[in-house]
Order: sequence, then C-alpha cells, then structure tokens
Amino acid sequence: MKRLRTVSRVHEALIVNRAAGRTPRQFSTALDRATASSSSPVPHRIQTSTSQQHRLPSKFCLPIRHASSTSIPPELRKTPLYDLHLAHGGKMVIFGGFHMPVQYASQSVSASHHFTRSHASLFDVSHMVQHRFSGPGSNAFLERVTPASIAGLETNRNTLSTLLWPVTGGIVDDTIITRLGPESFYVVTNAGCRQKDLKYFEEHLEGFKKEGGGKVEWEVLEGWGLIALQGPLSEDILSSVLVDPEETKLKELYFGQSKYVKVKFLSGETSSPLLVSRGGYTGEDGFEISIPPAEAVAVTETLLQSATEENLQLAGLGARDSLRLEAGMCLYGHDLDDTTTPVEAALSWVIGKDRRTSGGFHGAEVILRQLTPKSKGGSGVERRRIGLIIEGAPAREGADIVDEKGEKIGNITSGCPSPTLGKNIAMGYIKDGFHKSGTNVEVVVRGKKRKAQVAKMPFVPSKYWKGAAPA
Repeated sequence: MKRLRTVSRVHEALIVNRAAGRTPRQFSTALDRATASSSSPVPHRIQTSTSQQHRLPSKFCLPIRHASSTSIPPELRKTPLYDLHLAHGGKMVIFGGFHMPVQYASQSVSASHHFTRSHASLFDVSHMVQHRFSGPGSNAFLERVTPASIAGLETNRNTLSTLLWPVTGGIVDDTIITRLGPESFYVVTNAGCRQKDLKYFEEHLEGFKKEGGGKVEWEVLEGWGLIALQGPLSEDILSSVLVDPEETKLKELYFGQSKYVKVKFLSGETSSPLLVSRGGYTGEDGFEISIPPAEAVAVTETLLQSATEENLQLAGLGARDSLRLEAGMCLYGHDLDDTTTPVEAALSWVIGKDRRTSGGFHGAEVILRQLTPKSKGGSGVERRRIGLIIEGAPAREGADIVDEKGEKIGNITSGCPSPTLGKNIAMGYIKDGFHKSGTNVEVVVRGKKRKAQVAKMPFVPSKYWKGAAPA
C-alpha cells in the first residue's frame, strides 16, 4: 500500500498535487487524522439515556499543525459524490478524513475562484457533520453549549455560533444552527473535529440529563450529502430546477434563512423535500443544500446539467480556501482552536445580546469579562484576530508578526495570494493595541521581514442576498 502523506493546509495539497503531475497520489490532512467511519447511510438516533448506541472513540481529535507525519487515518471516508468527482476530473486529496477534490482538471484553482465570483460553482461539503437535535430540552441544551440567543432564533432562521468548553470558554468548534421548529434544530459542524465534537455532545448531553435537563434526541445524519451552490448565478440556477419555483420564491429567501424545496430530476422524478439554507463560505450569494444519501448524485447532476458548464462548474477545496479567506472567514484548527475564545477571535457578535446579561453558557464567566476592556473594569484580551495585507511574498501559517523593533507581537494563521485583489492577504492574531485597521507591522516570511498593514475583513465585500436595496 502506498504511504499516505499528510498535508496541513489546502495550499500544500495543491503544491504537492502539481508536483506529482499525472501520477495518482493520496494525501491526508492534519485537520483530522482519525476520522470515525460509519457503514450506515441512514440517520442513526441517539438519546441521552441510550448513549451506548453510538460508539465513539475515546481519543479527542485536537488540531495538529505540523505536516511531517506519516500517520494514516484508520479508515478514510468517501462522500456520496466521490465517483462523480472522479468522472469530472477531480484531483483528490484527503481532507478531514475524507477523499475530497482539491481542484478539477478543467480549471486551475485561480480560474475556479474567479468563476465562482462571476458565475457560480458547486462545492461538495458532504464531509461536514450534519446533526439534528430535538425534544423539550433542545433549546436549553444548545444555549448551554453555545453563546447564541437560541430562544430568540426564529423558525427557518440560522445563526453562526461556537461550541464552547466549560470554564475556559475556548472554542470547541464553529457551527451553524438552524431552527426547524419549536423543539427541533439542524446543526452543522466541521469534519476535522468530528471525533472531538461527537464525544463533546455525548458527554455534555449526559451531564445535561443528570442535572435535570429536558429530554434531547440527537441524530447524526450519516452518509447525507451537503452541497454549496455559490456565486451570483446561484439563485437562477436553483430556481430553474425547482418543482414549483413560483411557490418557492427564492427571491424572498434571504441570507440566514432556510426552507424545504423539491427538485425535479432530469428523469422527471421529484426529489424528497430538501433543506436549503441561503448563505455559504465564499462571501458570495448562494445556498447550502442538505440531501438524503440516495439522492445526492441526482440533485448534483440535475444542477450541473440544467445550468450547463458555461454557468456552473464544480469547484474544490483550493478555491474554497482562497474564497473563504477573502471573505474573512475562519478555518477551525488554524484560525480557531480550543485555546481561543470568541472575543479573542473577533467573534463577539456571536454572543447574543440577552446572553451578555443572562450568561448561562459554557465559559461565560471568562468570556463576558473579556467583552469589557481592562480600562473599564473588565479583563479584556491580550490578543485579537486581524486581517493583513502583506507586501512581497505571501505569508503562510506560522509566520511571525513583529513590530518596528523586531519584537514578536503575533502570528499568521492563514494566508494566500488573493486572486480577486491581486495582493497577498492573511489572517492572524496580534497583541492587543496593534489590532486597529491601518496599523503598520512586519511579517517574517522565509527569514525576511515584509511590510504589512492591518486591514478590515472581509477583504472582498460580501454579496449576501438581504433584499433589494432601497431605490
């Protein structure tokens, strides 16, 4: 068996992939070295009283940042679209414990990036973990493990939030939470944190129950598809395959909202109801579509063939990474980790207004004090996540940020050349006081200091659909 080589970042996969030419190679990522597998394509149900039904590994999957390892995940997984990727010339790498396309033979990463911004691209994100939480205790449980205002979240609305560690308030993972009903939620977490998150949910559901919390039923949607349709043509493309586009009225589905729709397959048959959420990870308008295992390929092929390749192309992890960085979005295990709080990560906005007074979530004692600067009686923070524009060579993860005296004041966590801006952009953490936009610093790239300036994020303005602008 060929030895699998690990890569800690998408850009490293691209470099090695290009070097390999046409020789098939496999790579694994440091984001998830031991992903759990499941042979069942259907959702399995977990209740707080029957946790033994869902066997979990005893070892947490913490972020690992180095790439010089030959460890191999015990079982690599495939998304429902694996064969489709190969048929379309997908160049596969191992990411989050899954075989995933980093790019396709028909387009370079840069071309795919630009095509997403000008037309539309379809990303397979089925490696993400999809969950459902329901029952009379589901609201209270989610308010315990996240700082979100779950009680005030309207039906068919979603919110970005963070799972938090008790006491420290460190970020376990970032997540999207959608309310489906009064006692029903759809939750998406990262593939790279799969083992850690599943163990986290199991342990904290058990603790919630022991403390008298209401019943919570938990489903992990194993084998389900999740695709992201992103770009300015996304609405027209999706509308064209809906069974009843007039009734669905995608124009009235705004950023952060969700609804169930039905798609008319190329065969003329109709899909089951599919949960469609308006949003995504690129900064462009778009939709994320959750699909039962048996229909994932049919839905994807229907979109691709109906739109035609002039309007819609498959896109891989390479373009997804550069797009998300331009959009100022975090990648867990790099820009976020267990030691970082939402306040340090410039994510204070995920803390609901009511939660700032009521607290009651994990790590609230630490996080709420961080919201207030030391000068005003709080604890403040020592470091903050910031964006940077860098001159010369691009800075990669781990590069030091230094002040005018050459003293280290921070580090880079993500960086790449921006295809849209034609500049080198990066994200990182910097000492409090140096975080204001326009502050001049330097970044050490391959032993040489490069001029850099703190910049506001997103680097490229977001184009989320929030309704027509007033005339």
